[in-house]
Amino acid sequence: MNLKKYFVRALHRLQKGPGYTYKELLVWYCDNTNTHGPKRIIKEGPKKKLIWFFLTLLFASLVFWQWGILINTYLSYNVTSSLSIGFKTMKFPAVTVCNANPFKYSEVKHLLKELDRLIEAALERILQPAPRNSSENASPPLDLRLWHQIPLVLIDEHDKDNPVILDIFESNQTAGGNQTTVGNQTAAGNQTAAVPLQERIRMGYQAEDMILACLYGAEPCNYKNFTQIYHPDHGNCYIFNWGMDEEALNSSNPGAEFGLKLILDISQQDYIPYLSSAAGARLMLHQQKSFPFLKDQGIYAMAGTETSIGVLVDELERMGYPYSDCTINGSDVPVKNLYSQYNTSYSIQACLRSCFQNHMTEICGCGHYMFPLPEGVNYCNNEDNPGWAYCYSSLRSSITHRQICIDSCKETCNDTQYKMTISMADWPSEASEDWIFHILSYERDMSTNVTLDRNGIIKLNIYFQEYNYRTISESAATTIVWLLSSLGGQFGFWMGGSVLCLIEFGEIIIDSLWITVINVISWCKGLKQKRAQARYPDAPPTVSELVEAHTNLGFQHEDAGALPRDEALPPEPGTPPPNYDSLRVQPLDVLGPDSDAETE
Repeated sequence: MNLKKYFVRALHRLQKGPGYTYKELLVWYCDNTNTHGPKRIIKEGPKKKLIWFFLTLLFASLVFWQWGILINTYLSYNVTSSLSIGFKTMKFPAVTVCNANPFKYSEVKHLLKELDRLIEAALERILQPAPRNSSENASPPLDLRLWHQIPLVLIDEHDKDNPVILDIFESNQTAGGNQTTVGNQTAAGNQTAAVPLQERIRMGYQAEDMILACLYGAEPCNYKNFTQIYHPDHGNCYIFNWGMDEEALNSSNPGAEFGLKLILDISQQDYIPYLSSAAGARLMLHQQKSFPFLKDQGIYAMAGTETSIGVLVDELERMGYPYSDCTINGSDVPVKNLYSQYNTSYSIQACLRSCFQNHMTEICGCGHYMFPLPEGVNYCNNEDNPGWAYCYSSLRSSITHRQICIDSCKETCNDTQYKMTISMADWPSEASEDWIFHILSYERDMSTNVTLDRNGIIKLNIYFQEYNYRTISESAATTIVWLLSSLGGQFGFWMGGSVLCLIEFGEIIIDSLWITVINVISWCKGLKQKRAQARYPDAPPTVSELVEAHTNLGFQHEDAGALPRDEALPPEPGTPPPNYDSLRVQPLDVLGPDSDAETE
């Protein structure tokens, strides 16, 4: 019951409102607020009142302007970067090594026979651009399908106004101002892409042939400690300490003696002539369980040298949404990661390549052999997709599709980068190469004959240069504590106010709203009464008018044979009832005989 009374009183209070007019409410606020300006407005004289009103309005405007700047700064979610240096036992990075040449020429020569003839003819015609006589065309015809959709032309610009364009394989000249694009497709890659994967792996360099010696710290290792993957650019690649099947190795101490030492045989004499012009090993340092993108982040190690790589570690820690648009594991990226088939972690390089391959399969109808394939799609080839080369070239040069992939992919929030210091020296030296090559040849094929030379051997030393690691972390430049303190500081400096002053200001706003609601309700009621009066403009009838109307109605009934008028109608107002004098009660003489006089 008490609860019901409480709610009834609260309802009455809400309906009644604060009980002030706007003017009274404003005067009450100025007299009771803790800010300094409004009090002076109502207490000073007319001149000072005007001055204080102007100053209060000016400083209040400054406060709101500063508040707008502070809130906008907070909502921009800026970050600050801090650098810290630590010392701890660190995980040794994953090391991927590949041969710069993806396949052994002796294994793929039968596949590249027509391509070799085509390239030799192209080189000959480039060096001798004059048109040939028909009598010289005694050799078998060339298979020009290998250059399908991508013309190979020679542009003679001796005459700048009329350049001469010579098609290498058609031998017909045309003149014009437009320059034809000179293109050269990696046809060898397209030829080998049609070969099954297991056959391509067999045609590449095997781990037992490529990795001659291995030593990690004080422990010996061999090719069995490497994980093999097939890389589209470099064929068979081998990863040490990838962390897929075993725990990642830790480095006990910095320095070259505690790192990884490798001796590689690249077999330069078996390189493909027209496919790879560089000789050496391609290697890359990366995190465990990440795919190695050697074309973008790898480095070369030159044959006949000892390459020492000192490693420094940088750990990057980015803040996520709303401070930056980074991702933790790629689950919120709208691009299907095609490299997930390797069970590797997300990276922006994998996302960009997956995005490009997805666009190519949708637009060109097939996939490029350099990237993994989505399900249900085949690699492009000249027989099934005769226009794929032109489609690929157009898509690769399209800024629109490139920007779509850039906008869709995100950086990882946590990343580890390896900074490398590289130094090289000739290896082995002239004094020691004889016995070194004997030992290495014996380890490779148990032969006492020297089967290795300086042009095919590489030594690698990979180690932590120091155990100090740097952590570059982001932190919020503006927090809610900073925002509240800054807002309060501006309000206190310009207006001398506090949080309680804001509560007072909120109170007067609420009271003003209730006054407005009550006034609106009163106005609606008055409008309703005016509409009712407009419907009945005359005043309501009096009692005498009603009796007169009723009397007239009685006469009408009498004429019609109704009861007599005296029996039917009630007496007129003011007429005493019958026998009124006999029913009159005499007043009692309660005041005595002198009561009348006293009353008078």
